[in-house]
Amino acid sequence: MYIHISYSALVKDDFTVNLEMAEYRDYGPAAPHGPDMTGTHNPIHDMTSNERQIFDYLLKPDDSYNERGVYWGDMSWSEQIRFVMKGDAKETKREASNVWAMFMKDPLSPVSYYFKNMVLPGAGLGLEGYVLFSIGNLKPLFQAQGSFGDCWNGKTCNATWLAAVDYMEISGIIVGQILVGILGDWLGRRWGLIQDATIMFIGLVMLTAAWGVTENGWVICYVWSLFFYGIGVGGEYPMTATSGMENAVGSGKISTKEDRLHRGRKVTSAFLMQGWGQFFNQVLLILLLLVFHHGSGNPPYSKLATQWVYRISFAIPAVGTLWLVYYRTYKMKSAGKQLAAAKKKSKVTGYDTESLKLTFTYFGPRMIATAGAWYANDIFFYGNKLFQGEFIKVILPGDKSITPGWLYNLINVGVSLVGYYLASFLIDNKLYGRKRMQIIGFLMDFVLFVVPAFHFEYYKSPAHIREFQTMYFLSSFFNQFGPNAVTFLVAAEVYPTPIRATAHGLSAAVGKLGALTAAVLYNYIDTQTKFYVVPWFGLIGMLVTIVFLPDTTGLDLKEQERRWQYIRAGRESDYHGVAVHPKHLSYWERFRGVGKYYDADADYKQKIEEMRADWEASEARKANEKAGHWDDDEEHDDSVWSSDVSTFFEKTKGNSPTIRAKEKDYTE
Repeated sequence: MYIHISYSALVKDDFTVNLEMAEYRDYGPAAPHGPDMTGTHNPIHDMTSNERQIFDYLLKPDDSYNERGVYWGDMSWSEQIRFVMKGDAKETKREASNVWAMFMKDPLSPVSYYFKNMVLPGAGLGLEGYVLFSIGNLKPLFQAQGSFGDCWNGKTCNATWLAAVDYMEISGIIVGQILVGILGDWLGRRWGLIQDATIMFIGLVMLTAAWGVTENGWVICYVWSLFFYGIGVGGEYPMTATSGMENAVGSGKISTKEDRLHRGRKVTSAFLMQGWGQFFNQVLLILLLLVFHHGSGNPPYSKLATQWVYRISFAIPAVGTLWLVYYRTYKMKSAGKQLAAAKKKSKVTGYDTESLKLTFTYFGPRMIATAGAWYANDIFFYGNKLFQGEFIKVILPGDKSITPGWLYNLINVGVSLVGYYLASFLIDNKLYGRKRMQIIGFLMDFVLFVVPAFHFEYYKSPAHIREFQTMYFLSSFFNQFGPNAVTFLVAAEVYPTPIRATAHGLSAAVGKLGALTAAVLYNYIDTQTKFYVVPWFGLIGMLVTIVFLPDTTGLDLKEQERRWQYIRAGRESDYHGVAVHPKHLSYWERFRGVGKYYDADADYKQKIEEMRADWEASEARKANEKAGHWDDDEEHDDSVWSSDVSTFFEKTKGNSPTIRAKEKDYTE
């Protein structure tokens, strides 16, 4: 895939440059060539204003640098505000204009664009959200009067297997997150995506058909079906996050403005499909109950009605998941191109164990942030349910119907979706972004849990139950508009491509251990004690975020991959780009002195040298081909260089040892 760029004009100091530039390379990943430290040539020797403007356009995009060529992270706070607000206003106008143009051409084209770019990438998570939310919703129906209450309340069925419904589901997810995360880095993103969808489809068939000779046998079959389905669900986390992000960033080519400004939005827009899955599940369960229970949502519920509701609610997503298997098999053949390119650069064919080792060496503390924050977040996620059970008891004392709980779930999911979307809109904003969003989300959840914890009876009283209810909905909002959205994104974003899925899977697995902790712990303590325990995980999550999480908001991931190439080559200190700018480092990394290598001027010269190395390699291959020597062992991505860039490299190559040696070799 090549990138075509057309300049109509570049204006600076009343000087206009007209340039038509065809394809050009992503100069970042050529880092192992490195800067020429021999003094053979100066990268900006005799550079004309025309040439300087061209290189500035390529290396200093206007969404990250101001007109003076200053990186936005190097600006003063007031300058940053002006720069970001000006850029956001310009980008908003551009996007609105594009949407309007699409609408005028075809009124449904904006909808199809959203479906293709946001819904389809998150379809797996939407189906996962639907099914896992359904597990929690169906349990009260199984326990209800007239249904399978004797079994599911532990009178006739084994209590251990009943408890295993929660434990085995989470255990399956943990296995999938770790296993598929590793396989995704080993075999590729596409095969991981296909495998996930296939496992989820088989698991849904098992759940739909689950039964036994006895009701206890049914529970056992149900539990193992959940475990198997959970493996597919777990794999969906690292696969969706990494494939969505790498699709946004591209595979080896220079990043576009869309990538730099909206990478986080693209990934979180896929993630928020989880919320829509929960929403549609709750709506469908309510409708199915009304259909099969004679138009009423009140008990007693017959076993026949329960069976119909339960089985149809699983059969419907099974059809959608089967379609997902087809789509990923035949329509996503290019998934994982960036991983393949990264492996090719490192000359790795299987699993990159060296990159895994280097990642833990250089980025180990980041795992404390991504895994630790996810663990704390899942404690909150499960803790949110504590509110609902308490206020329903006060609002509807003695009510045995499951319908009020389902309706409040529906409202809560609606509030959560508002949080999902707001997170998606602001997660790329340079003045707010990932890190602040996660810190504020944890802080607000801490406050919203600690207040009722120490005034529990006060807020449980009928006079103040509405305040209690409000805190319930706000805790859901700030969970989504905070750690739930951010942890999913940064657990992939802060790690290099070769082990990105593994790192995301490990972080997500630790997060699910938080869910398992909550599931076990809540069985042994009363409700008020739960409120005493939960808030402090908000402070823990906030602390690990502040200390160990780097802020990748506004960072071009191509720069992170460029830095990784230097690390992989054993030359960390030779990299001087924005990936080691203090703005994009955690406090821990700053304390360790990683930011001392940042040097904007040296990096600019370094990038030109890396471009020169690519140009020389391209010229050498052309000379080789003219001489009749063909290199069939390796694919090359030769580009058509603009005349200005080629002229600059020609006149400054001097005694460049690379090009002279190769030219001599080819002429002989």
